[in-house]
Amino acid sequence: MKRLSVVAVFFAIVLAGSAAYAQQIDFAFGVGTISSAGATTNSAGFKLESLTGGAYPAISGDFLLHKNFGIGGEIAWRASEALYAGFAPYRPVLWDFDAMYIPRLSSRLAAELSAGIGAESIRFYSPYLNCGFAGCTNYTTSTHFLGQFGGGLKVYVHGGLFVRPEAHFYLINNNVEFSSSHALRYGGSIGYTFGGH
Repeated sequence: MKRLSVVAVFFAIVLAGSAAYAQQIDFAFGVGTISSAGATTNSAGFKLESLTGGAYPAISGDFLLHKNFGIGGEIAWRASEALYAGFAPYRPVLWDFDAMYIPRLSSRLAAELSAGIGAESIRFYSPYLNCGFAGCTNYTTSTHFLGQFGGGLKVYVHGGLFVRPEAHFYLINNNVEFSSSHALRYGGSIGYTFGGH
């Protein structure tokens, strides 16, 4: 969770520092789930789990720099640990930085399209401590580069307050721990737009 906190603080600082240049800033919190290919067995007979299932809370933010174009980012993590191969607890964390296109469709609707890069960071927990230069943890981490393509529909319910059904498609590089390098996260968020609405 320490890395997650550092990424979230960095993301907040970048957004806050760029606020003076932005036409519009959005912050949102949501929850969803992931769908991916089912579990399989590799050629060595080792079971490869599916990323499917679980609740994924997410925090996102974006700001428009010119008309409908801007930048943003999101971090989503599995709320509870899952069991890998039936015995090893693990938790995936997905984060990305994106180019955004947010066209207004009406006074109460806006589309939101994103594409970007980031990483899948999988924490495998252990009852034993792993100690290194930075200290001791009870987990090891496997991190994989990813590409993200997303879309959502902001429905403004009151002033800048919006609800957003959304979906995010991930292409995960070298995702050897799981049955597929593709995953779809879908759900909804509640957020607020500052300026521009």
